[in-house]
Amino acid sequence: MTLFEKIVARQIPADIVYEDDQVLAFRDIKPQAPVHVLLIPKRLIPRIGEAQASDAALLGHLLTTVPEVARRVGVTEGGYRLVINNGRDGGESVPHLHCHLLGGRPLEWPPG
Repeated sequence: MTLFEKIVARQIPADIVYEDDQVLAFRDIKPQAPVHVLLIPKRLIPRIGEAQASDAALLGHLLTTVPEVARRVGVTEGGYRLVINNGRDGGESVPHLHCHLLGGRPLEWPPG
């Protein structure tokens, strides 16, 4: 069971900012910006590189929850960045697909 599955199951506490029947969004415990929220599908997809066509509706729902989460954490007006890491070299640290919503300050490009 991944760390994120344990958060979904409420075995590990998290500062949850959004939840519905398919998606959970919570604050990152090691934020890289003043606002750093992780959005995850409740159903395990290990990484975006392993997503299947049958995951399309869930992935679409995950992405369309982003504006509501951004509104709830106060970054809609100033803007934000959405990041999905894939694999070790991509910066993935938990094998459960997740989107990083970063904001609250100007973000540089290119990152890292």
